[in-house]
Amino acid sequence: MTDSRSLASRFPGDFLFGVATASYQIEGSTKADGRKPSIWDAFSNMPGRVHNRDNGDVACDHYNRWESDLDLIKDMGVEAYRFSIAWPRIIPEGTGRINEKGLDFYDRLIDGCKARGIKTYATLYHWDLPLALMGDGGWAARSTAYAFQRYAKVVMARLGDRLDAVATFNEPWCSVWLSHLYGLHAPGERNMEAALAAMHHTNLAHGLAVEAIRHVTPNVPVGLVLNAHSVIPGSDSTEDKAAAERAFDFHNGAFFGPVFKKEYPASLLEALGGRMPAVEAGDLEIIGQKLDWWGLNYYTPMRVTADTTEGAEYPATKAAAFVSKTVTDIGWEVFSPAMKSLVEELYRRYDLPDCYVTENGACDNTGIVNGEIDDQMRLDYYVDHLSVVADLIKDGYPMKGYFAWSLMDNFEWAEGYRMRFGLVHVDYETQERTIKKSGKWYRELAAQFPKGNHIGG
Repeated sequence: MTDSRSLASRFPGDFLFGVATASYQIEGSTKADGRKPSIWDAFSNMPGRVHNRDNGDVACDHYNRWESDLDLIKDMGVEAYRFSIAWPRIIPEGTGRINEKGLDFYDRLIDGCKARGIKTYATLYHWDLPLALMGDGGWAARSTAYAFQRYAKVVMARLGDRLDAVATFNEPWCSVWLSHLYGLHAPGERNMEAALAAMHHTNLAHGLAVEAIRHVTPNVPVGLVLNAHSVIPGSDSTEDKAAAERAFDFHNGAFFGPVFKKEYPASLLEALGGRMPAVEAGDLEIIGQKLDWWGLNYYTPMRVTADTTEGAEYPATKAAAFVSKTVTDIGWEVFSPAMKSLVEELYRRYDLPDCYVTENGACDNTGIVNGEIDDQMRLDYYVDHLSVVADLIKDGYPMKGYFAWSLMDNFEWAEGYRMRFGLVHVDYETQERTIKKSGKWYRELAAQFPKGNHIGG
């Protein structure tokens, strides 16, 4: 096992170590204190959408157990907590009335972090769109972008004075392509026009929210969390290399392009521009405002080959075979070098600010034996990927922090409760929390920060 001290010595003393969660995945209490349904409440209750028809009604009961969960974070010795705020708790219909009890909950949570010396990294949108907004079309409707701007303003006016940083969106790739094109996440659409509309309106909502945040809380660093894809061609053939370039534009460029270059990728516009919603004058200026930081969520590489089927829709790619023999329990290839080449490629293509790894981790479903969870595969995953982050710092990339996904096992979206990503095991029957081997190791690592020496990059 890699010694946590020798790994720690490779990071600057002010490097930030944290843990991450998301509201719908842990909070439960979906009908408490004025919260109204989100699209995930509806999606979870549709037959065949979520494994075992699991839902977030109880989840980890964090809404009621937040104090002991914050104690757990403090005990883990990490410096920061990345969490998301549930829009349906704050403005239950998406527009209209503000629900004070929802704001009260996050007031308590943030004050609880501050009282324990834990830095607060909030995400405004981690996929739980108020269900009422689907009546207008959800993210396929431009009006949702303006509803989001108001929500951002309301949240920051109440909570922003105690936030160390804020992200507008978590992984728009998922809430756009996975949710509107592939149908795997709420609202479960399989329609390119709907997906393209969701893409532009999500990007616009991001920009409008940046304006709102800077207006209300000009001193809070604002960023965006992107699950950038490390796109690797399945072979050295010209066709596969071209396919990888198209895939890069589709999976990364659709978000990085407008946000960091004020433009959509040329190949995307050429193939799909006629099916996009109106990009109105000024939209790209709003979307492309400079950010203070960005978050990278990385788990696994994307390997592609060209899809030569006649009429194959852009980006016209198929999945290529894994190269690594190691896969996590959710079936994702473990290949840490792709994380390094991805960051290098993104900084080569775009003018990016400081980076935080906002999610990284492994699904390891190892259970409890004699009160212990020996999740060695997850621990090895963390060692490999943190080593990559240390290498990037050594090479001069502005990597400022790392948030392990996740603090605890939780509702894993369409996979329900069968996939476990936590450093802490949750028994969903009793809600008992048990720190895993990986969690104990991460605690040893995090305990050595901040340490005042500024070695490294």
